[in-house]
Amino acid sequence: MSRITKAVFPVAGLGTRFLPATKAMPKELLPIIDKPIVQYAVEEAVAAGITELIFVTGRNKRAVGDHFDANLELEAQLTAKGKTELRDMVRNIVPEGVACIFVRQPEPLGLGHAVLCAAPAVGDNPFVVLLADDLMQGEELPTAALVRAFGKKPQTVLSVSEVAKEDASKYGILKPGAVDADGLIAVDGIVEKPAVDDAPSNLASFGRYVFTAEVFDVLRGLKPGAGGEIQLADAIDQMARAGKVAAITNPSRRYDCGDKFGYLTAIVDVALADADYRDRFLDLIRDRIAHSAP
Repeated sequence: MSRITKAVFPVAGLGTRFLPATKAMPKELLPIIDKPIVQYAVEEAVAAGITELIFVTGRNKRAVGDHFDANLELEAQLTAKGKTELRDMVRNIVPEGVACIFVRQPEPLGLGHAVLCAAPAVGDNPFVVLLADDLMQGEELPTAALVRAFGKKPQTVLSVSEVAKEDASKYGILKPGAVDADGLIAVDGIVEKPAVDDAPSNLASFGRYVFTAEVFDVLRGLKPGAGGEIQLADAIDQMARAGKVAAITNPSRRYDCGDKFGYLTAIVDVALADADYRDRFLDLIRDRIAHSAP
């Protein structure tokens, strides 16, 4: 099995939970201070050895491509003003040796369909899928962990985390099997958004996956599922029941930036972790708390 060098980023969603901000701007470009959410996912993929970034876009998502494309006019202006540090930062958003490919999802037919749209660019190669809404922070990030797990056992691998029982109905919940010597959890199935009392475990699958190209054949054969869409979870469940899926525990902290409070939490935590902002930000928070007390 070949080394994983390709990553798929489904970025065609409308981002309705963030309207009106996302009426004209893709949700993936919402900033965490000064860096768009999707750039965090791209940096995570590149750090894991990915050299080909495949963005599955929709209409009105041209700005995503513009962000990762060269902007020679801006670079020239920054150079002329002596702002070489800013110029280099803009120039290196996509590092040398990393390529970007943009694929159009013509209709919003679900996450599974978005992944299937990437098939011509992926070919027969294994690949990772990163959902930019899930911002990961920590010393080790899930894409690197997934790539390493795939190297030990080349099959579909999910990144999972424990969730509170009352939150099980929000996620795809695993039917876990045995755990092997490398810490890989066998996945016997996955239940999408089960009722709390019907959840088979407290392990939820989040927005990081490794797939073999077999997933494309499974997706092509799927009938529309929930919401009349092609659901990626249905494809994973079908492969899991055939014994072809494993999972690893997510080694990082996840922020759901598709949720307003999750997005706000990410901004606060990133600011507190930044030496340039931490002290002033803490002072600001303390001041606001002091003046809001009854």
